[in-house]
Amino acid sequence: MFVVIAGSVRRLVLLVLASCLLTSYHVPDPTVKGIITDMLASINGIQTLRYNLKFTERIKGQMKKSESSIKLQRSPRKLYMHLKGPELLWIEGSNNGDALVNPNAFPYFNLNLDPNGSLLRTDQHHTINEVGFEYMAEILSYEIKKEASHFDKTFTYTGLGTMAGRECYKVTISDPAFSFIDYVVKKNETIITVAKKLRLSEYMILENNKGIKDYYSVKEGMTIKVPTSYAKFTVLYIDKQNMLPIGNTVTDDKGIFEAYEYHNLQLNSKIAPEEFTKEYKDYKF
Repeated sequence: MFVVIAGSVRRLVLLVLASCLLTSYHVPDPTVKGIITDMLASINGIQTLRYNLKFTERIKGQMKKSESSIKLQRSPRKLYMHLKGPELLWIEGSNNGDALVNPNAFPYFNLNLDPNGSLLRTDQHHTINEVGFEYMAEILSYEIKKEASHFDKTFTYTGLGTMAGRECYKVTISDPAFSFIDYVVKKNETIITVAKKLRLSEYMILENNKGIKDYYSVKEGMTIKVPTSYAKFTVLYIDKQNMLPIGNTVTDDKGIFEAYEYHNLQLNSKIAPEEFTKEYKDYKF
């Protein structure tokens, strides 16, 4: 009887100890530096992408929403976009660098348009050159180097969230001192080249320089206003499984500047070569 009781007591003690160990064990939260590092590595590993993009952009003081369906091959770069009517096809090294556009509206024939030209840039924050995640990675890499001495104050992991039905790491990027400062335009510079050099939004620069009518109408020696960083506050939603930034909201001194959501994203799935031709059966070029 004593042996049975003693054995039962031992088993009970072991169960209590195991329970305490399981209760006290805590999986540490991921570090923000680790999350960003893994995200940049995932972006670097992209070969192809398919996704539906929902976006909101502030255009002339009004929040405008739209959607597009995108197929992207990274190298050589090939892009197909369907924007609720219009279709666009751009292939690196072909068509004299122009995008083939079927407006599906007047003038009812295909157009060959410069990706940086005014027709394709009208009421858009970005050009087709920024489609995908590489543009975001460039901006983040630049900010990481610029804010290296106080990385943990600029970048913060705020826990888990959900975007596009996916569980995500939520990371914020803040610039409490965000403001607009003077910049003197140098020889042969445009708003586009200034923004690219400083990793800023071209549209934000244009929006905050009322006397400038377009991205090319600045001259050497002219003083313009540029932001101190891409945004005052950014929220990133980074997919836990593929470590890609499938959602982001960008805020400036006026409020929300732009927001993007990536739905039904397929990473490195096969895209047949004919899907990047105007003759493809599902297109109407």
